[in-house]
Amino acid sequence: MAPRLSVAIIARNEERNLPACLASVAFADEIVVVDHASTDRTAQIARDRGARVIETSDWPGFGAQKNRALDACTGDWILSLDADERVTPELRAEIQSALAQPRFDVYEIPRLSTYCGRFIRHAGWHPDYVRRLLRRGSARFSDATVHESLVTDRPVGRLRKPIVHYSFRTMDEVIAKMNRYSSDSAAALAARGAAPGLASAIVHGLAAFLRTYVFKLGFLDGRRGFLLAVSNAEGSYYRYVKAMLAAEARRCTPRDDLD
Repeated sequence: MAPRLSVAIIARNEERNLPACLASVAFADEIVVVDHASTDRTAQIARDRGARVIETSDWPGFGAQKNRALDACTGDWILSLDADERVTPELRAEIQSALAQPRFDVYEIPRLSTYCGRFIRHAGWHPDYVRRLLRRGSARFSDATVHESLVTDRPVGRLRKPIVHYSFRTMDEVIAKMNRYSSDSAAALAARGAAPGLASAIVHGLAAFLRTYVFKLGFLDGRRGFLLAVSNAEGSYYRYVKAMLAAEARRCTPRDDLD
């Protein structure tokens, strides 16, 4: 008997992305959507398309939320997917072939992402291998609040066909996500007791730009490559600035000088 495949999706206010995402994985035996306090039609869209919906009011971070989705799945195998991602017909065929004769318990899949309407093929974004396909019980997501990863002690296989990721449609989305992620990352730094200075923020921001635009060949993506490098630099810079200001707030009372 063929192994059963579950798809695990976490979502919040994803009524625009979710229909196409669900349609791309309609071949799965089970779809589980863990919805965090959506105020739009996310949960209803998922139910209407046959998904099992689990609604949560608290937000433990991306890693813990994705583990909730894994725990809710009943299939022999699980594909973890974000609402703004799509499984192409070519990837579907490759997944089905891999599950028919599995050589590994965990597989990583390349991801092809968009930035403001264009696919990015350099800048460290492609091929962006992400561990997403796993035999149930063989891996867990890290507890990171952002930039979570699937952790396993078993050998990891690799598929060839990509997940398509519609990550940033507009610059407004870039800025909003950069602000949210830098705040979450700064909170994680603060929780570890880190107290970076302004120089550290500047160096990390500059390093992020050089890494994206020069060392990862982002300049080959034209103007989008430059814009991506700048937004990566800003995200890194603001992460350390926010952590710096949080550390200062913990140490002292407000001052009237011009620092």
